[in-house]
Amino acid sequence: MEHNPEVRAVFPRIYEVVKQVPPGQVTTYGDVARIVGGCCDARVVGEAMAEVQDPEVPWHRVINAKGMISLRGANAVTQRRRLESEGVAFNERGQVSLKRFGWHGPDAEWAQQHGYHMLASADDPNQMRLF
Repeated sequence: MEHNPEVRAVFPRIYEVVKQVPPGQVTTYGDVARIVGGCCDARVVGEAMAEVQDPEVPWHRVINAKGMISLRGANAVTQRRRLESEGVAFNERGQVSLKRFGWHGPDAEWAQQHGYHMLASADDPNQMRLF
């Protein structure tokens, strides 16, 4: 897939963030985008994950906001097997509990040192609520 240089330039930052997700946890395309900031959005993260060449990038730990694998076919099977081998459980609808297995973002010190954003805490009184 062809990307403009500004979008492609953010791929290494996306990979750096995804490398922070520990085994047995998952994150979402949108959360990675919020941590990276700038021109990065969930679609850009998805495109970056589709082009991962570095075996050190745990692409399989990135799922969609519904807690589901977005890939299809053999890639989806591979992703699910990798997650299950790390202890991530799926329910009968193929969803992962983001509350139980979701990564809460990078360590604050690491994020600051590398120029990334933090994710808002679920119990942050400044976090906007939808309901």
